[in-house]
Amino acid sequence: MKVIKFGGSSLASSHQLEKVLAIVRADARRKYVVVSAPGKRFSGDTKVTDLLIQYARQTIHRQDTTTTAQTIIERYAEIGHGFNVADEQLEPIFKTIRDLPKQAYADNTYLMAAFKAHGERLNAQLVAAVFQQSGLNARYLDPRDAGMVVTDVPDDAQIIASSYPQIERWANSDQILVIPGFFAYNRNGQICTFSRGGSDITGAIIARGVHAERYENFTDVDAIYAVNPSLVPQPAAIPEMTFREMRELSYAGFSVFHDEALIPAIQGDITVNVKNTNHPEAPGTLIKSSREPNLNAPVTGIASSSSFCALYLRKYLLNKEVGLGRKILTILETHHISYEHMPSGIDDLTIIFDEHQLTPELEQTLVQEISAAIHPDEIHFNHDYSILMLVGENMRNRVGIMSRAAGALAAQNIKLIMVNQGASEISIMFGIHDQDADRAVVALYNEFFK
Repeated sequence: MKVIKFGGSSLASSHQLEKVLAIVRADARRKYVVVSAPGKRFSGDTKVTDLLIQYARQTIHRQDTTTTAQTIIERYAEIGHGFNVADEQLEPIFKTIRDLPKQAYADNTYLMAAFKAHGERLNAQLVAAVFQQSGLNARYLDPRDAGMVVTDVPDDAQIIASSYPQIERWANSDQILVIPGFFAYNRNGQICTFSRGGSDITGAIIARGVHAERYENFTDVDAIYAVNPSLVPQPAAIPEMTFREMRELSYAGFSVFHDEALIPAIQGDITVNVKNTNHPEAPGTLIKSSREPNLNAPVTGIASSSSFCALYLRKYLLNKEVGLGRKILTILETHHISYEHMPSGIDDLTIIFDEHQLTPELEQTLVQEISAAIHPDEIHFNHDYSILMLVGENMRNRVGIMSRAAGALAAQNIKLIMVNQGASEISIMFGIHDQDADRAVVALYNEFFK
């Protein structure tokens, strides 16, 4: 059987849901349908999740919520009425929306999590009703009933391993089970959401739990592309890639998957197929544990991200000082900060961070504490920093990839601040200035794909 997941753009309207219905009908093995909240119907539209966030903030600040609640209700009403779902079937959904501010929440973080999660929860209930109205043997399956239990972190929950035997009870279902993505419940029965890409995470969890033969992730693109299509017109599609390649590219900004979203599928060794709801006949991109080598295509994809910063420090004879690294890492651990990379020289050290962890005040504190601990000759943060990734399983078997990449960047007068080849030899990372990032991606694409 297959687990299929539909993103918000695939469920934005009754017109889009018609396509989803046809996709489910086209393959009897598609027994588990994971849904996101309704997304944008057109440019300038507002996602239901964003409306729910607005609704939550108005509730927290005791503002009038009437207009926002009605706007959310109308989004679900349009979808239901498009399939002639009776108002008496829709009324429980509408009542739930109106009653959200009346519920008891542990604090405002749990309130926000619960409001956001109802975008998926109510949409799954509505999709199940539409399927039933259309003659399918379908039912709504709540994450609680599915057996999904998560850690007690309202907006960044992790699945608890003991959930998987519970989910396995739903394997080989006779019915089509419609499951909301993005959230589950902690041991206290409170709603907690996953992080970015939460519905993708739910799909992967269900696929692993029921031992699916394939996890089909339907979105609004025909395939995963070798480079961001906004930078290169009609870039090459990637027919298949490995989980490791996907993780490396997601880390550097590939937007198809959040880099943690596929971990349950990786753990269960389940092939993922990224497909287009609007063109379901297209083969899409397969993501799996291994693939046949292709020495004629050493590079699979190229990505860049500007969400990094670097702490540079210089100290004479730095490489001779025993315990220096431990002192720095202890300070980072005290402030609950992880680092990404730490390239070094004999007198220099650069520590690269995901800058979302930092604030100007925290940066100043780190500089002060590290200065007091190791007394560097120079120390400062650099925010003009982007990471550029060149990724491909077949790079391990080819000589000269680094030379070609560096040459292509040099031809565009792009300065390299840092170079690091991954331990797995399937990725090369370049540190460059922010203003050079887009040109660098295009330069590498032209070198390896044109």
